[in-house]
Amino acid sequence: MSGSLRTGQVAEAAGVNIQTLRYYERRGLLAEPERSNGGQRLYREDAVTALRVIKAAQRLGFTLEEVAELLEAGRHRHGRRVAGLQDRAAAKLAEVDAKIADLTTIRTALAAAVDAGCDDLTVCASSACCPIPFTDLAEENRHAGPCC
Repeated sequence: MSGSLRTGQVAEAAGVNIQTLRYYERRGLLAEPERSNGGQRLYREDAVTALRVIKAAQRLGFTLEEVAELLEAGRHRHGRRVAGLQDRAAAKLAEVDAKIADLTTIRTALAAAVDAGCDDLTVCASSACCPIPFTDLAEENRHAGPCC
């Protein structure tokens, strides 16, 4: 790839569709491209890298708003400390850990419901030995054997 790239070339090289490329442009995640005399968008080669960075950040769990903030922080550092990837990655890691803990709780409750043979949610919920913690998700070990 050399020189300016057209929309389809950038999208293909970055592994996104054209609508995604244009959406990121409208959101300000990508710099507005130059235009040819015929009005076609002409992107610099670094647009491919920017798209790959955006998609990778999304796969790591960052929202597009967070990606925009990360990109903006990187553009405006000028030698001073700005909350960049390290701080935001640490915060995202804490979010992921919290989600994993929540999912582990959910998994434990669902596995207990399967093990207990629960087949009717209403009947199970009204049973004293219901393994699904309807009243308090933090309460565990309510399962006392098959009861539903």
